Amino acid sequence: MIHNTWKKYLLLSLMSAAILFTGSLEAQKPTPPAKKEAAEDGEKKDGKDKKDEKKKEKTFKDFVTDKAKTDEGLFHVHEVEGKYYFEIPENIFGRDILAVTRIAKAPTGAGYGGEQANEQVIRFEKGPKKNVFMRIISYVNTTPDTIQPLYQAVQNSNVHPIAAAFNISATRKDTSTLIDVTKFLEGDNPIFIVSSFDKQRFKIRNMAKDRSYIKRVSSYPINVEVRTVKTFNVSPPSINPSPPGRRPRTVDLISGVNSGVITLEMNTSMILLPEEKMRRRIFDPRVGIFANGYTVFDEGRQRAETEVFTVRWRLEAKNAADAQAQQRGELIEPKKPIVFYIDPATPERWVSYLKQGVEDWQPAFEQAGWKNAIQAKDWPVEDTTMSLEDARYSVIRYFASPIQNAYGPNVHDPRTGEILESHIGWYHNIQKLLKNWYTIQTAAVDERARLNKYDEKLMGELIRFVSAHEVGHTIGLQHNFGASNATPVEKLRDPEWVKENGHTSSIMDYARFNYVAQPEDGVTDLMPRVGDYDKWAIEWNYKTFYDTKDEYEDKMKLNDLYKEKVIGNDRLLFLSQINPYDPRAQSEDIGDNSVLASEYGIKNLQRILPNLVDWAAEDAKHYEMTNELYNSLVGQYRRYMGHVAKWVGGVNATPKTYDQEGEVYKPVSKESQREAVKFLNTQLFQTPEWLMSEDILNKIRPDAGVAAIARLQESTLNSLLSVSRMSRMMENVAQDPNNYGIADLHNDLYRGIWTELITGTDVSMHRRNLQKIHLEKLISNMDPKGGSSFSFRGYGFNLVNGPSMDPKKTDMVSITMGNLKKIHAALEKAVKKADDDMTKYHYEDCIMRIEEALDMDD
Repeated sequence: MIHNTWKKYLLLSLMSAAILFTGSLEAQKPTPPAKKEAAEDGEKKDGKDKKDEKKKEKTFKDFVTDKAKTDEGLFHVHEVEGKYYFEIPENIFGRDILAVTRIAKAPTGAGYGGEQANEQVIRFEKGPKKNVFMRIISYVNTTPDTIQPLYQAVQNSNVHPIAAAFNISATRKDTSTLIDVTKFLEGDNPIFIVSSFDKQRFKIRNMAKDRSYIKRVSSYPINVEVRTVKTFNVSPPSINPSPPGRRPRTVDLISGVNSGVITLEMNTSMILLPEEKMRRRIFDPRVGIFANGYTVFDEGRQRAETEVFTVRWRLEAKNAADAQAQQRGELIEPKKPIVFYIDPATPERWVSYLKQGVEDWQPAFEQAGWKNAIQAKDWPVEDTTMSLEDARYSVIRYFASPIQNAYGPNVHDPRTGEILESHIGWYHNIQKLLKNWYTIQTAAVDERARLNKYDEKLMGELIRFVSAHEVGHTIGLQHNFGASNATPVEKLRDPEWVKENGHTSSIMDYARFNYVAQPEDGVTDLMPRVGDYDKWAIEWNYKTFYDTKDEYEDKMKLNDLYKEKVIGNDRLLFLSQINPYDPRAQSEDIGDNSVLASEYGIKNLQRILPNLVDWAAEDAKHYEMTNELYNSLVGQYRRYMGHVAKWVGGVNATPKTYDQEGEVYKPVSKESQREAVKFLNTQLFQTPEWLMSEDILNKIRPDAGVAAIARLQESTLNSLLSVSRMSRMMENVAQDPNNYGIADLHNDLYRGIWTELITGTDVSMHRRNLQKIHLEKLISNMDPKGGSSFSFRGYGFNLVNGPSMDPKKTDMVSITMGNLKKIHAALEKAVKKADDDMTKYHYEDCIMRIEEALDMDD
């Protein structure tokens, strides 16, 4: 193609005018230097100037013109007629930057302003072709820098992905590099937008570029804030079938339902991670602190090890004098306290209670040696340099949302666990949840809980409790579901003891309110508060050691402190929320004996139930509130059943180190398990007719509650006879034949569920349903699905870990078959004596089901 074009060019040249031909020949002759200088106004000279101009490297002034708006900070941000440039200083290249993206504004159903949407560690580095790369950094594997061969091997297997590449617009030698980030910030990228998970959740397909733009970019000393508006095309939501005559209900009700798009306003904070790293605190599973970790490869260790460290705020002495004072046991103020600002959108009446929830933690930090370490302040509305989305500031955000929840996350340095900030979220409708909880759990003893609308003081106290709990998460504390187990049930009825100690030793437990206290007890302290365990956990995580050289020496000091304070004091014991088999660690329970605590709780429910209509009454209103309270009451009753059921086949798991005595794993005693099954037989399998109050049900639903009771019974039976529980019980008996086993459970359930076969009495409708449910579960266990392993791993501790085995190859099927034959034999005798027709039909039905399941001959 080039050759043919060249021939055409020659042909056209030959056909040109003679003067042009002659001129081209003259142009090939050498020009004397003097004449060359004189002929500066010729066409050739103009062409040469343009070529030289192209070769000339562009400078900052070519891009950052007089029209530029510049914001100085971590790196200078220049906005020039709609284009955005980052001027990155040389000392920022290779530094870790934490990019935290939050939703600033959202459409209905797609999140709330202030919620975190994404988090990445990024790093700018110079590329090989005069460009700049942005890498996403993950801390999964690491090795000490001093071990060069091993360091190189780790690097070879852990390449950080390049998320973006930018052409270098201009450079200032040894000072900074200018890159155009306009298209990157405007576009769909993995850093400055919602996470991949949320994209799937909201059915996001692709970004609409013509409706997406940069709103502003601001730079501060250690961070850059990027505010963008992004519009996305979304797929139609999935539809649930609805009865005839009713509109279909969408699964995710977002603005995209009608428009096909959603628009989000996003804010990304790019925070420079500290160059001077905070000393890490090695994680200990015996203390409930959130943790981070990575695998370490070290030639000095003969294995790859996971190094886990806690998350915590950096609290340091202001100067040497303060450090010396703290060593002497004096309280000192930290150089930089933990400060939570209150969202100015928060209803004024709740601001003081949210602040109190923050400052309730001050005594805990004092136990660790810090004074005024945690504070709550009003947001300075008049300060236009501060932004609620700025990740340098911790804020308690208020969401005008129907969601009944609150949450307390933290953003931390993945290298050390240093908490950098937190945005607590509390949704307006948490008040509804708090009211229902408090009414159902305490109205028997607290008259204030019987009002249709709580007064400001009571609701404020409840909000303060939620605030303190969520703040606990933001300063590093996990849930401690074992805290309430340290309180003897009878102490929960002692007003003086409860006033002094609270009904649980930790506000981080889900031990909402004291539902055990009876009306005659006189107990008035019904809400949880920052307790003994919380103060201990803060001391463990924030106490400074001045006579140690590194985190490993700190670990030994903390181990000595643990043995000194915790061993022998169950109020300081931590039991993880993720332990599925230890009945001491349960959500929503209180006291050390679930059977006794639940019996007291049911007595109070029976006192509350007859009053629900009166307590929810409101003129010109229907019975929505009564229905809501009734459902909450049934839910509380269901929790009691679950609390007790967990003791059956339970395994206590107490994390211990080599220098502690006693077992780590211990089956629950046979007496406790038998007591639990007896409770279930009495309180659930004997029909709880008191729950089916006609005066209430005839106002809120058309049925009599038969199916609802059956569902409660079925869910508990399915749990009791699950494959995983059967497996644990077999293992427990293998350890000690005197432990409570599957045969014991079947015998106890038989006596409770099939009582009429023993007494010869007629079987009611509820009991007939229950017996069929039990029978069907036994039949399904003749062909159990899934393996029989029971295992769960916590961070640094195998909470429960058992081998996997096919349940069909165990005693589970044999014992189940024997129990079915036992019931069959009893049914054949009972059916001959039955006078009641329904009882007789029921027995005949059950006989046929068993014979069909076992393929029994006539």
